[in-house]
Amino acid sequence: MTIHEDPSTEDAADRRLDGNAVAGPLAELFAIDLTVALATCGGCGGTRPIAAHTVYADAPAFVVRCPGCSGVVLRYASDARGIRLDLTGASLLTVAVPARA
Repeated sequence: MTIHEDPSTEDAADRRLDGNAVAGPLAELFAIDLTVALATCGGCGGTRPIAAHTVYADAPAFVVRCPGCSGVVLRYASDARGIRLDLTGASLLTVAVPARA
Protein backbone atom coordinates (compact mmCIF):
# COMPACT_ATOMS: atom_id res chain seq x y z
CA MET A 1 0.00 0.00 0.00
CA THR A 2 2.66 2.50 -0.89
CA ILE A 3 1.61 5.78 -2.37
CA HIS A 4 3.80 7.96 -4.52
CA GLU A 5 1.69 11.00 -5.30
CA ASP A 6 2.57 14.41 -3.98
CA PRO A 7 -0.67 16.17 -2.96
CA SER A 8 0.87 19.55 -3.72
CA THR A 9 1.15 18.93 -7.48
CA GLU A 10 -1.36 20.53 -9.84
CA ASP A 11 -2.71 17.22 -11.19
CA ALA A 12 -3.46 16.08 -7.62
CA ALA A 13 -6.36 18.55 -7.50
CA ASP A 14 -7.90 16.82 -10.53
CA ARG A 15 -7.83 13.44 -8.76
CA ARG A 16 -9.07 14.63 -5.38
CA LEU A 17 -12.41 13.38 -4.00
CA ASP A 18 -14.05 14.01 -0.64
CA GLY A 19 -14.10 11.47 2.17
CA ASN A 20 -17.50 10.10 1.12
CA ALA A 21 -15.71 8.26 -1.71
CA VAL A 22 -14.41 5.68 0.77
CA ALA A 23 -17.85 4.94 2.34
CA GLY A 24 -18.60 1.90 0.16
CA PRO A 25 -15.23 0.22 0.55
CA LEU A 26 -15.17 0.77 4.31
CA ALA A 27 -18.67 -0.76 4.56
CA GLU A 28 -17.01 -4.07 3.56
CA LEU A 29 -15.12 -4.00 6.85
CA PHE A 30 -17.33 -2.06 9.30
CA ALA A 31 -21.04 -2.42 10.10
CA ILE A 32 -21.37 1.34 10.68
CA ASP A 33 -20.97 4.35 8.42
CA LEU A 34 -17.41 5.52 9.03
CA THR A 35 -17.81 8.74 7.05
CA VAL A 36 -19.29 10.32 10.19
CA ALA A 37 -16.52 8.93 12.43
CA LEU A 38 -14.06 11.54 13.69
CA ALA A 39 -10.44 10.97 12.70
CA THR A 40 -7.70 12.79 14.56
CA CYS A 41 -4.65 13.34 12.37
CA GLY A 42 -1.42 12.04 13.85
CA GLY A 43 0.48 14.83 12.05
CA CYS A 44 -1.33 18.07 12.88
CA GLY A 45 -3.82 16.91 15.52
CA GLY A 46 -6.84 18.19 13.59
CA THR A 47 -10.09 16.28 14.16
CA ARG A 48 -12.67 16.04 11.40
CA PRO A 49 -15.24 13.54 10.10
CA ILE A 50 -13.82 11.10 7.53
CA ALA A 51 -16.21 12.67 4.99
CA ALA A 52 -14.34 15.98 5.33
CA HIS A 53 -10.98 14.40 4.43
CA THR A 54 -9.45 14.26 0.96
CA VAL A 55 -9.47 10.87 -0.80
CA TYR A 56 -7.26 9.67 -3.63
CA ALA A 57 -8.92 6.61 -5.16
CA ASP A 58 -6.68 6.01 -8.19
CA ALA A 59 -3.81 4.31 -6.33
CA PRO A 60 -3.63 0.61 -5.43
CA ALA A 61 -5.41 1.69 -2.22
CA PHE A 62 -7.83 4.42 -1.19
CA VAL A 63 -5.63 7.06 0.42
CA VAL A 64 -7.38 9.39 2.88
CA ARG A 65 -5.46 12.58 3.62
CA CYS A 66 -5.96 15.23 6.29
CA PRO A 67 -7.45 18.42 4.80
CA GLY A 68 -5.37 20.46 7.26
CA CYS A 69 -1.86 19.17 6.62
CA SER A 70 -2.27 16.64 3.73
CA GLY A 71 -0.82 13.87 5.91
CA VAL A 72 -2.00 10.32 5.20
CA VAL A 73 -4.58 9.39 7.86
CA LEU A 74 -5.94 6.13 6.46
CA ARG A 75 -5.23 3.67 3.65
CA TYR A 76 -7.65 0.96 2.56
CA ALA A 77 -7.11 -1.79 0.00
CA SER A 78 -9.25 -4.76 -0.96
CA ASP A 79 -8.23 -7.43 -3.45
CA ALA A 80 -7.91 -11.20 -3.80
CA ARG A 81 -5.50 -11.27 -0.83
CA GLY A 82 -8.08 -9.70 1.49
CA ILE A 83 -8.86 -6.35 3.09
CA ARG A 84 -6.06 -4.20 4.47
CA LEU A 85 -6.64 -1.11 6.61
CA ASP A 86 -3.76 1.13 7.67
CA LEU A 87 -4.61 3.72 10.33
CA THR A 88 -1.06 4.63 11.34
CA GLY A 89 -1.64 8.27 10.36
CA ALA A 90 -4.62 8.61 12.69
CA SER A 91 -3.91 9.11 16.36
CA LEU A 92 -7.58 8.44 17.17
CA LEU A 93 -10.75 7.27 15.40
CA THR A 94 -13.96 8.11 17.27
CA VAL A 95 -17.25 6.46 16.34
CA ALA A 96 -20.50 7.57 18.00
CA VAL A 97 -22.56 4.72 19.40
CA PRO A 98 -26.12 4.82 18.06
CA ALA A 99 -28.82 5.35 20.67
CA ARG A 100 -30.81 2.23 21.49
CA ALA A 101 -34.55 2.37 20.92
